[in-house]
Amino acid sequence: MINPRYYVGAVLGLLLMCSVAAQSPQMRVTLLGTGTPLPRADRLGPSTLVEAGREILLFDCGRGCAIRLFERRIPLREVRLFLTHLHSDHVTGVPDLWLTGWLPAPALHAGGTADNRSPLWVRGPVGTNQLMAGLRQAFGGDITMRTAQEHLPPLATDVADIAPGIVFENAGVRVTAFAVDHGEFLKPAFGYRVDYQGRSVVISGDTRYSEILIAHASGADVIVHEVAMATAAIAGSPAAKEILSVHTSPREAGRIFASTKPRLAVYTHFAVAGGVGAAAPTIADFIEATRETYSGALEAGEDLMTITIGDTVVVERPRR
Repeated sequence: MINPRYYVGAVLGLLLMCSVAAQSPQMRVTLLGTGTPLPRADRLGPSTLVEAGREILLFDCGRGCAIRLFERRIPLREVRLFLTHLHSDHVTGVPDLWLTGWLPAPALHAGGTADNRSPLWVRGPVGTNQLMAGLRQAFGGDITMRTAQEHLPPLATDVADIAPGIVFENAGVRVTAFAVDHGEFLKPAFGYRVDYQGRSVVISGDTRYSEILIAHASGADVIVHEVAMATAAIAGSPAAKEILSVHTSPREAGRIFASTKPRLAVYTHFAVAGGVGAAAPTIADFIEATRETYSGALEAGEDLMTITIGDTVVVERPRR
C-alpha cells in the first residue's frame, strides 16, 4: 500500500517541476515573410518577428508584413522595428505598418482601444531617418486629411540611424547589431542578435559568407539565415552571377552553421537566381546542397512558421 504522505509529496513535487518548467524563459520566433522582391503570395516580403519577455521585436518589414502581424494578433504599434538594410523588399511594408497602425480601428490596438497609439519605433542603418522623413512627405496628403476628418492624434515616429553594437536593451532583452557583407554598393547592412535570459536568436539579414556573422552567431540557439541558389544550367548567366555574388549559397551557409553550431538553423529569404518554374532550384535542392557542409538540425522556413526556443527548440509549421 502506498504511503499517503509519499503520494501527496510526489504529486506536489510533480506540480513544482511543471511550474518551474512553465516559468522557464522562452523566446518565440515567427517567420512573417520568407520571400524576395518577387511578388509571390506564398512567400511575402522578408520579415521576422521575435517575442522575448514583454518585447515584440520585428526585423525588416517587407511586403505584407502588417497582414502577417494582424494574422498573429500583434498590435501594429507594439512592435520595435529593426531594419537590416534599405533594399526595397525589406522596407515596402513600413508605410503600411506605420499608417495602418495609426488608424482608430480597435482591432489594431492593444486592449481593443485606439487611445494608446504610440510612435512607431524604428532603428536601422544610415538612411533610416531619411526613409521615414520621405514617407511622411509622400503621404502628407493622407496624413492631413485623416487628421482633420478623423481627429487622430499626431502621427509620430521614434526613429534613429544606428551603428554596430548594442542597439536596444530592456527588461533582460538585448539586441546587438553587427555589420554583414551584402556587397560593395550596400553598406552598411546589418545582422542582429537577440539575447534573453540565456536564449538567443541571430537574424542574418542579406549577406555573403561573413566571418563577422560567425563571430556574433557562435553559441546562438537559432540562426535565421538567408540563402541563394541557381540551377547548374543558368548559374553562369550574368543575372544569376549578379544575385549569387551578394548572397550566401547553401554550401557557404552550411559552413557558417557548422562553425557556429546552433541548436537549429532556419532558412529564409530564398533567393532563386536567374530562373522561375522548372528552371528554379527546389527546396530539396537547397537542403541537399547544405548537407554537403552541415549535418545538424536544419529547417526550410515558410511564412508563419514559429520556432519556440526554450529547454527544447520546437518548430510549428502553419496549418494550410
